[in-house]
Amino acid sequence: MLDAKLSTQLKAYLQNLKTEVQLHIALDATAHPKKSNEISELANEIAQLSDLVKVVQQQDSSVRVPSMQVVSPSKNTSITFAGVPLGHEFTSLVLALLHSGGHPLKLLPEQIEFIQGLEGTFEFETFVSLSCQTCPGVVQALNMMAALNPNIQHTMIDGSLFQDEVTKRNIMAVPSVFLNGEAFSQGGVTIEQVLKKIDPSAGKKQAAQLQQKAPFEMLIIGGGPAGAAAAIYTARKGLRTGIVADKFGGQVAETVGIENFISVKATEGPKLVSGLEEHVRDYPVDIMADNQAVKLSRVTSELGNVIHVELANGATLSSQAVILATGARWREMNVPGEKEYRSKGVAYCPHCDGPLFKGKRVAVIGGGNSGIEAAIDLANIVEHVTVLEFDSKLRADKVLQDKAISMGNISVILNAQTTEVHGDGERVNSLSYTDRTDGSTKKVEIAGIFVQIGLVPNSEWLKGDIELTPRGEVVVNNKGETSIPGVFAAGDVTTSPYKQIIIAMGDGANAALGAFDYLIRQTVPGKQNKAA
Repeated sequence: MLDAKLSTQLKAYLQNLKTEVQLHIALDATAHPKKSNEISELANEIAQLSDLVKVVQQQDSSVRVPSMQVVSPSKNTSITFAGVPLGHEFTSLVLALLHSGGHPLKLLPEQIEFIQGLEGTFEFETFVSLSCQTCPGVVQALNMMAALNPNIQHTMIDGSLFQDEVTKRNIMAVPSVFLNGEAFSQGGVTIEQVLKKIDPSAGKKQAAQLQQKAPFEMLIIGGGPAGAAAAIYTARKGLRTGIVADKFGGQVAETVGIENFISVKATEGPKLVSGLEEHVRDYPVDIMADNQAVKLSRVTSELGNVIHVELANGATLSSQAVILATGARWREMNVPGEKEYRSKGVAYCPHCDGPLFKGKRVAVIGGGNSGIEAAIDLANIVEHVTVLEFDSKLRADKVLQDKAISMGNISVILNAQTTEVHGDGERVNSLSYTDRTDGSTKKVEIAGIFVQIGLVPNSEWLKGDIELTPRGEVVVNNKGETSIPGVFAAGDVTTSPYKQIIIAMGDGANAALGAFDYLIRQTVPGKQNKAA
């Protein structure tokens, strides 16, 4: 099951184990013979790579089958994978092995202390698809918690393998997390966000800690490619640098195939994000994750002109200069029924949620590259894909159009303006659109809708404080300067015409150099500016 290269790599990783780890496997040769064989084969191959890994046949009839449970006998902790943890979840399995076997976790000391001190019963379940880019981050966060505290259990569930549960719980988007049988979260969540939901006071504690931070010389808002590049460039200049971000990686974390990143023939979003974060952490950058900026202002203080950034938790950070790199998010249709049925059939990530619609009919809204790529991906899973395009022609590259036509189960409706999403209160069952050629209203019966109509800049919080275009983009010059002195911007949130990862990185570097140039020309009252 594991090729020679992967086995060699895994064997090297398993040398970091300090205590015994058991793999309890529960198999069902009748209902799931293929997957049961795969789990058995995978577990035994892993055990052959380390003397500290043992395979145990699971006898507990209450566990899901097929499944693999990673157990630490010394700590009495367990992490369960219901399904075969391959694809994007193989890394989750490797980390579960290492953390269960005593390898240190990359968490803050106060987070570890908090998790270990939790009392009560916390039974987390995360429904995933193995093609989901966002799911591993959630699975790994909850796995770390389970590895630290025997009161916490976590089970990753492959939704495509346990379809009855998916239907019963009305799961139509992944990752979907349940705690003690009740819905807990949907979509990507960080360990910080999980801890805040468990203990609401955690947010207040975090705000108090942030409020006490000394002023930064450079504060970057956003942790995507532009923000990461800006942080690296400013830290290398010796400036006290901080990053405020809801999550590290931004939109890139949800990107599947990346084949136009120069010098790297092919990679994937999560892998690139991991590399970005690792590179940033090579420098003394204060990464303040799970924080959202809500207000920006320029004030005069004993340090001269400084920028204040107010966060959603009430804390305020100060910096001599700020770089805005908040990126963009998927554009919504803004039609009746869209919000009501979001995660109940309306989705924005075909790679994540597509497997949940296996054998069903779905629609893709948008005929650009992202829309047609989504249709091609989905056509391999679902019964039929209907693409609705507002324009009189598709805007996707011809090679993608040709591929879609060749699929056989993709149809295209042009001049179609989607007007409403319909459902039965629980899930989507159809949509309405206006035929722009004659004004007639028509209906398409579908089980899911994937919206792929471009991006919206994350700049609402800046309205009234900084110059924006009618589309909400931050207006910048060739140095990344905005309408506020000392505030720079980079990446997809700006007027940069091409929204590409490599361009965002260049924008981040450019804004960092522009901001550094700005700082060395400033005079702080009573002292010489450090940047000079």
